[in-house]
Amino acid sequence: MDSSISISDLYRQNGGLCKWSPDSQHLANVTQFRLLLRDSRTLQIVQLYTCLDVINQIEWSSDSKYVLCGLFKRGLVQVWSLENPDWTCKIDEGAAGVVHARWSPDGRHILTTADFNLRVTIWSLVNRSVSCIKFPKFSSKGLSFSNNGQYMALAERRECKDSVGIYACDTWQMVKNFGTDTQDLADLSWSPDDRYIAVWDTTLVYTLLVYTPDGHCVHRFRAYENALGIKSVAWSPSSRFLAIGSYDQKVRIINNQSWKVLGSEYLHRPTARVPPVVVFVEHQVEQAPHSAIDLASPALPPRSRYELGELPLAVRDVRPDPDKPNPKLGVGLSQWSPDNRFLMTKNDNMPHALWLWDTQRLALSVLIVQHMPIRAARWDPTRTRLALCTGNSKVYFWSEVGCSSVDIPPSASANFKVTNIEWNADGNSLLLMDKERFCVCYPDMPEH
Repeated sequence: MDSSISISDLYRQNGGLCKWSPDSQHLANVTQFRLLLRDSRTLQIVQLYTCLDVINQIEWSSDSKYVLCGLFKRGLVQVWSLENPDWTCKIDEGAAGVVHARWSPDGRHILTTADFNLRVTIWSLVNRSVSCIKFPKFSSKGLSFSNNGQYMALAERRECKDSVGIYACDTWQMVKNFGTDTQDLADLSWSPDDRYIAVWDTTLVYTLLVYTPDGHCVHRFRAYENALGIKSVAWSPSSRFLAIGSYDQKVRIINNQSWKVLGSEYLHRPTARVPPVVVFVEHQVEQAPHSAIDLASPALPPRSRYELGELPLAVRDVRPDPDKPNPKLGVGLSQWSPDNRFLMTKNDNMPHALWLWDTQRLALSVLIVQHMPIRAARWDPTRTRLALCTGNSKVYFWSEVGCSSVDIPPSASANFKVTNIEWNADGNSLLLMDKERFCVCYPDMPEH
């Protein structure tokens, strides 16, 4: 299937620190000590700031007016204004250090986590007030804000027991704390409609609990025992469904009405057999030189094309090394399409395949099989369109029209291998990154 795409020039970045602003108008990227704010359409630099040390983390405020930079080697956070280059802010935790920083939903408070998870400190940019919350269990996870921005759920560890604290975001006072029936709480997630909080246990125990914000447990789910448990959890945008991927290579979808499993348990089989699954298989074709000039130049990268696979189709299965921790096994990626219809999953021991499950048919709908292992996959936030990359100089797209592959022009790609991608919030541009560079592509793919 044909598709057209325009691609920007390449720009330098460090550590994959490139972030779109929530309003889609700007792109922030980092090179060593410097923070560069660019126009999202032209990629021209609109602001450039120099920090005191190497930048380890960046994050936009919800209103896209400020950017925080985490300088964790120095235990600092610096904050910069997009509109006012003369305005500056520096947060110093002193001896406690800083290992993670994030914005509150109002975009006027910053939450920092101290070394060894000693505390979470809330810093106000409005009145310079400071609040502290003790006993956070994690630094970068275990914290979720309600969608309306009024409350925060925080995983805590008090007296060797797991609990969840609910805090009001206007005063940062605790309004509720309840214990969880977990052995070693792994993470939590607030549903998009703010009615429920999902809490799941360590990978050693398959346990998922659903609580209301006042601490009432409405459902406890345990699919099996005495084996590695949950690996990924994702609420659908409507909050109607909760997808749970696990180490047994299955994804289970629970509905929030009866809390029963929707349909059957969806197993990622090494052989796709049951129609009407549509299978897209990538094939690579070597490009022959067109002229004597081409003969003298470096070999052209192979072109890709998709063909419809015939059932039954075997999917490459990689056996995990039993001697290594965190085995590459089970459903490690679960993402919902913005219309709630499709659930995208990736089984880590089948790294070449992407599975799209249709919740209307309660069955596997599409199987995409790539020539190389899939490095990243993301839904377009505005429509049913999927982008993915495999660590080469190509980007791939799927929509209900079909699949396509797009080569980054050799003049722009010179050893550029796409290892991560990120959609802009408006769905009109896609950020492509490798280890040290990035570019932006602007896809124009026909839709139904």
